[in-house]
Amino acid sequence: MSTNHLGVGAALLSLILTSTCCSCLETSRNGSPPNIVIMLMDDMGWGDLGVFGQPAKETPNLDRMAAEGMLFPNFYAANPLCSPSRAALLTGRLPVRNGFYTTNAHARNAYTPQEIVGGISQDEILLPEMLRKVGYVSKIVGKWHLGHRSQYLPLEHGFDEWFGSPNCHFGPYNDSDRPNIPVYKDSQMVGRYYEEFEINVKTGESNLTQIYLEESLLFLRAHAKAQQPFFLYWAVDATHAPVYASKSFLGRSQRGRYGDAVMELDHSVGVILDELRTLGLAEDTLVFFTSDNGAALVSAPTQGGSNGPFLCGKETTFEGGMREPAIAWWPGRIPAGTGVNFCPGEEVDGVTTHDQKEHTMQPLIFHLGRDPGEKFPISVLSEEYRTALQNISPVVERHKKNLVVAVPQLNMCDLAVMNWTPAGCEKLGKCLKGPKSQPWKCDWPH
Repeated sequence: MSTNHLGVGAALLSLILTSTCCSCLETSRNGSPPNIVIMLMDDMGWGDLGVFGQPAKETPNLDRMAAEGMLFPNFYAANPLCSPSRAALLTGRLPVRNGFYTTNAHARNAYTPQEIVGGISQDEILLPEMLRKVGYVSKIVGKWHLGHRSQYLPLEHGFDEWFGSPNCHFGPYNDSDRPNIPVYKDSQMVGRYYEEFEINVKTGESNLTQIYLEESLLFLRAHAKAQQPFFLYWAVDATHAPVYASKSFLGRSQRGRYGDAVMELDHSVGVILDELRTLGLAEDTLVFFTSDNGAALVSAPTQGGSNGPFLCGKETTFEGGMREPAIAWWPGRIPAGTGVNFCPGEEVDGVTTHDQKEHTMQPLIFHLGRDPGEKFPISVLSEEYRTALQNISPVVERHKKNLVVAVPQLNMCDLAVMNWTPAGCEKLGKCLKGPKSQPWKCDWPH
C-alpha cells in the first residue's frame, strides 16, 4: 500500500507503537502484543531505494519489503541531523521538547560528538521504557548517539541489551588528543573502533555491518524460544561517512563505496526478514524501516547518497533533509502494495543559500503537490500565498502557545568528558588519561 499523505512522522512513531489502545498492539496472531523491529539507517536518502526510482536498482530486499508491506513516500524525520532525530524517534517528542537542541548563538541544530557534556534527560520517557511496562525485552544494535556519559547510555533508559557504540565511527584518533570511540556489549566496553573493531578508511573495508547483523539474529533466535515480546532497535551506521562495507560487498555497486554500503545493508534487511519467517515470527512482528535524516550531500558522491527529487539534504530543513524513506512490514496485517517514482530535482537560486536569514514574518511557502522539489516559492504577492499563510499561522501560534520548552542539553562541550575511561576499560587495559575539565559553549556552524 502506498500512503501518499502520511499524517505522522518519525517523532510520533514511538507514540503509535506504545499506545496501549492502538489496535496493532492488541491483535498479533497469538493475541499478545506484537514484536517490534525498527531499522534505522544513518544518512540514507529518500532516493537511495530502487522503489523510489534509484536507477541502479541495488536494493532488491528493501524493494521487496515495500512490495509486501506499506510504503511511506511522505515520511518526515523530526530533525535533519542525527542526534535530535533519534531523540525524537525514541521519545515521540520534538527536539525542542526533549532537550536535543542548542541555544548557542543563532543555532538550534546540534548533535552529540564525544566532547558534548549533555545527553538524553532522565525526565524523558523512551520507547523501550514504555514497552517494558507491557512485558517487552529490548535491545539496541549499533549507534546510540544520545549521549556517551554513563548516565545517558541505553541501559539507563529502558534497553535491556546493547551491542554498539555511543557515538559515530569517526576516526582513527591517536588516543592522546582524542580517544577512539568505544564499542559496548551491554554496559561494558569490548573494544574501540579502529582498534579491536577495524575500519579501513582508505579502502572502506569493515565487518561491522556483519557483526551488527549477527547480533540481531542472536537476539531474534533467543527471544523466539523465550516466547516473550521483543523490541529490536537496529541502528546501523555504514552509510555515514566514512562509509564502510565488508570485503564481499566492496566494489559491487555502480554507485561506488556508498553504494557498496547500501547493498550490504539491503542484504542484511533481507536476512533479518527471512529469519523472522524461519522462526515463525513474521506474522507476529511489525518491522519499520527508515533513516534518521536525509543523505549528506556534503559527502557525495562517493561518501553520500541521494535525496531523489528533493532539495538539499542533511543539516537542512528542506525536503531533502527531512523527508526519509520509510517502509512498514507485517505479513498478514499490512496489505501488500507498490511504490512510487519521481524525477530528479535541481538547485534553487535565492533559496539554497548558506546565510541564516530570518523568515518568520514572511516564510517561504511551497506547494509540494505540484512542486515537490521546492524549486518555486509561492509569490508573497499572490492570493495563494496569503491564503496559505492564513491557514498556517494559527497552527504555528497554537504550537507556540502549548509548547513546553526543555532545558537544552547540547550547549556545553568539554574535552575531559570524551571516551577516555568507558566502563570496562580496566579489564581490557584500554583506559586513557584525559585532560583537565575546561568546559566551553559548543560551536554549532550548521
